[in-house]
Amino acid sequence: MLTSLGILVLSFLLGMRHATDADHVVAVTTIVARQRSLLRAASIGALWGLGHTLTLLAVGGLMIALNIVMPPWLGLTLELLVAVMLVVLGVVSVVGGARSERMVDSSARPVIVGTVHGMAGSAAFTLLALPLIASPMLAAAYLVLFGIGTIAGMVVVTVAIALPSLYAAHRIESARHILRYAAGFASIAFGLYLAHRIGFANGLFTGNPVWTPK
Repeated sequence: MLTSLGILVLSFLLGMRHATDADHVVAVTTIVARQRSLLRAASIGALWGLGHTLTLLAVGGLMIALNIVMPPWLGLTLELLVAVMLVVLGVVSVVGGARSERMVDSSARPVIVGTVHGMAGSAAFTLLALPLIASPMLAAAYLVLFGIGTIAGMVVVTVAIALPSLYAAHRIESARHILRYAAGFASIAFGLYLAHRIGFANGLFTGNPVWTPK
């Protein structure tokens, strides 16, 4: 009983930590940099976490039910999709103008971004963790609590990002634009770095994929 409880508590805490992964922070920073409300920024984190969690439950549930293992090429391809999405987010933030502002206000955007991240990171994480849990019911509870922890962690992350940017924007008129460009260029640079690492260092483009879930 204590072991099961410990696993469930750990799953929630790991979910919160998972929200702080670099690619997650870069993605939400690109979206949150334009927000004018702390409540809206927190809701973006919650929506991102919801999209991530829905994918986690779908992927993890399938792995539990069918006892399948994700091949390296597929794991790397999903991670490459995240890299491409980061570049797109950055480009939209830098050159999108007023149209991009309207896109940021859409609740669908953080859900979609969270879903894409969930296809890569969550699949890798469940691949590592689920074989350690003997009971399918316990594994399902683990996935749910991990997802809830991810939502909670991302709300904390987005609020932490939004607070200084909102403060600066209220004091300096041009600060919002500076932050938007900085977040956009950072997202492009990080996305290109991930794409290069996945394609060449991890071998997706060279025909010798080596995927280490982490």
